[in-house]
Amino acid sequence: MTQLLFDINLHEVPDEYLTGEWCVEERVLNRNNPDSPLARATKLSLGPSSLRVHASDAEDTGNWSMQRDNLLNRPYLELQLLQEQTLALITRLRRSTDGMNSQLILYFQSGMEIQLARPC
Repeated sequence: MTQLLFDINLHEVPDEYLTGEWCVEERVLNRNNPDSPLARATKLSLGPSSLRVHASDAEDTGNWSMQRDNLLNRPYLELQLLQEQTLALITRLRRSTDGMNSQLILYFQSGMEIQLARPC
């Protein structure tokens, strides 16, 4: 049975809604660097401030934080890995009423878009 998900107001997203293990469900690759860790990711693990990117052939670690732009208060993830540093706009966050199922869509500076889901 498919769990019903509700849109979360992006102006009020707490960091805790983003922490946990996320699986990459869909990806629209950019043309800039299809070999980057984020472009090859199959899973992202967001800890309180730590980031772990899992790919089929490698794993990379780093940090993340949520930032907001000054004009519209839109939430961005600032992702810092050893070989890559980027911003990703959170375009959609959906959660079930019990918080066990979620969907997150990120749009990166490079033009790549990733749809993440949990549980994996």
